[in-house]
Amino acid sequence: MKRFLFLCCTLVAFLSCNSDDDGVNNNPYIPNALVQFQINLNLPQFDNLNFAGGSTYIANGGGVRGFFVFNLSGDQFLAWEASCPNHIPSTCSTMEINGVLAKCDCEDYEYSLANGQLLNPVEGADSYPMVNYRTTKSGNVVTVSNN
Repeated sequence: MKRFLFLCCTLVAFLSCNSDDDGVNNNPYIPNALVQFQINLNLPQFDNLNFAGGSTYIANGGGVRGFFVFNLSGDQFLAWEASCPNHIPSTCSTMEINGVLAKCDCEDYEYSLANGQLLNPVEGADSYPMVNYRTTKSGNVVTVSNN
């Protein structure tokens, strides 16, 4: 009987665990929005993504305010929600790419496109990193998704 209870408790504990990589957005400012977009790196509008450090803004590919795609290492790509993660979406919260940074004009927050972290946090204020979307590369196509 003790063994049965132990197994039941273990099973319940195991099933209640939640993975950090389950695609769930835990940011209270950014609502969940569908992202499913393919980028053909052979197309001229994506030339900037063909080298490490290159980035582009995809306005109409999904997400809340679109998303940024960043070529981290030549073959590793990252995608980030373009709406500032520390503001409710508004007219000023759509960030802009500035080199390897994303900048929010609401309060001049700057985020790294390499890791999504806020680089100039306000002391004493809660801050969130950029919302990350999943990327996969197959041949010359990068797929960005959150499902």
